[in-house]
Amino acid sequence: MSDPQPNPSTKVRFTKLFINNEWVNSTSGKTFPVVNPCTENTICQVQEGDKADVDAAVAAARAAFAFDAPWRTMDASKRGVILNKFADLIGRDLEYIANIETLDNGKPFLDSVEDVKAAIDVFRYYAGWCDKIQGRTIPVDGSFFTYTRHEPVGVCGQIIPWNYPIMMFAWKVAPALACGNTVVLKPAEQTPLSALHCAALFKEAGLPAGVLNVVPGFGPTAGAAVSEHMNVDKVCFTGSTEVGKLIMQAAGRSNLKRVCLELGGKSPLIIFADADLEEAVTWAHGAIMNNHGQNCCAGSRTYVQESIYDKFVEKAKAMAENRTVGDPFDAMTMQGALVDKEQFDKVLRYCRYGQEDGAKLQSGGVRVGETGYFVRPTVFSDVKDDMRIAKEEIFGPVQTIIKFKDIKEVTERANRTSYGLAAGVITKDIDKALTLANTLQAGSVWVNCYDILTPQTPFGGFKQSGQGRELGEYALHEYTEVKTVTIKLPSKTS
Repeated sequence: MSDPQPNPSTKVRFTKLFINNEWVNSTSGKTFPVVNPCTENTICQVQEGDKADVDAAVAAARAAFAFDAPWRTMDASKRGVILNKFADLIGRDLEYIANIETLDNGKPFLDSVEDVKAAIDVFRYYAGWCDKIQGRTIPVDGSFFTYTRHEPVGVCGQIIPWNYPIMMFAWKVAPALACGNTVVLKPAEQTPLSALHCAALFKEAGLPAGVLNVVPGFGPTAGAAVSEHMNVDKVCFTGSTEVGKLIMQAAGRSNLKRVCLELGGKSPLIIFADADLEEAVTWAHGAIMNNHGQNCCAGSRTYVQESIYDKFVEKAKAMAENRTVGDPFDAMTMQGALVDKEQFDKVLRYCRYGQEDGAKLQSGGVRVGETGYFVRPTVFSDVKDDMRIAKEEIFGPVQTIIKFKDIKEVTERANRTSYGLAAGVITKDIDKALTLANTLQAGSVWVNCYDILTPQTPFGGFKQSGQGRELGEYALHEYTEVKTVTIKLPSKTS
């Protein structure tokens, strides 16, 4: 198979809602534009789903979840066959999906290729789980036989973000389907194209009608309708903490549906003086600059021990200035455009906040070019913990470098946040590494690396970074109900 090739002229194939294995127009007839953030031009118009369309999708998903429906009566191993077939089809269409991902997201084409490959890995991983989800027999007291069953939750409302569209599709859909649930998915309005194409591939793979439904639309309408729906049994959301709180409120007001949230972060990356300086600068650069900083677990607070601080800042500045920004279809580009004007304006606003609050702008902080939402990679030094750029999630390519003295001090400062998604430690001292791995309040702690995610490893947050876990075996617990069955045995006879 030849290497995937970039093609900025790729034509979009699917722009309608996908409900009950059919392509349909929105009930209202409304559409919305999908914009290329690099050119600010409209790629296509997509049908805009709202409450009426979510109602139709939920009805289809509910019917597909009936006890006598093909999906519920299907052998678990057959579910695995369908998930593997779907993974094959993503691989077949990898080049096309990567191109549309870059068109509506703005990330470099080669990054999109890696995202599609990562999605394939997630579906293959959960395809293997389909016939291995099982309960236990329990040796209870008395003349009883007790066992547990792990049953699917039901209709799952999945609301995914724009920063990793194809990967978030995989994280949400693969474990839900592996457990036997049905899905109503709302992609982000900025980046709906890969989810719509995946819906077509699932139909081609043989997924029964109604099992997967995709309704593009906006958060206050389509997203709210999913969260509030009385026939949705679970909602899973990745996005901001503010919206996550609204979803929890909606779940409480409606039917107390189960909720899984992966939310914001302001993750610390702690670098000790004993670290290899070049490696530390490289890991720290990637921790915040990868995916343009549009990453919930980005290492957005870089703590550097005082004896190496100045040298670290110098090298971090040079690395940022050497980061190529431009056309995401150019193989030399390392950073494309931010996803939309709202995000672009927010990042530049925080660059101003940093200077207003007294941080030293080492590099960047400005737009690149006159068209598109491009921002120069930005580095701030002399950052204090109480500055806005150190406390609030920017979600952009803005590195804040903060000085610290010792492990006790930095541990307390790193944990002084309402977030707890991720953290990193770079040191050659195993005692420091293990101490911080145990004391940092974060769902993931990376030692001498950062942002290492695999299908096998659970991911999620502490505190206001969310609840529940995605990926790994732990994600299966989010999509199953545990039922206890106890049977009276015949009386003992002599």
